Amino acid sequence: METFLQIAPHSLAIVLSRVETGEAAGAAGVSESDELPRHHTGYDIFADFKAENTQQRVWNQRITDAMSETFFLGWIDEHVLLIQGKEDHLEVLRDGWMRRYLNPPRGFTIKYLGSTTKKIGCQVRPHDLHSY
Repeated sequence: METFLQIAPHSLAIVLSRVETGEAAGAAGVSESDELPRHHTGYDIFADFKAENTQQRVWNQRITDAMSETFFLGWIDEHVLLIQGKEDHLEVLRDGWMRRYLNPPRGFTIKYLGSTTKKIGCQVRPHDLHSY
């Protein structure tokens, strides 16, 4: 039986992984001005996540609209961004991630998302993008 971390209803847990500085420096087209940001709080990471998916994804109005209606709920264990919003907005973000339209905050990759249900709230399972 899988273990779950029950969090909050109408929330989405975004499990992140930091991009190693060496990986970013070795990537083609990365300059000194493109250095990874140093986030100070979970809210800073949320703000960057929101900016990455509203400013750069103007062509995908559904993601832009969904991101504008989400709120910062918390930052757990230095790798889990917890956001809250209406279920239909969270579903747009889940769909965007599965289709690889959802951008992570700068300096991170998205490992996987928590899934929500009305009865038990948000559960984080060890599934990555390739599991879907």
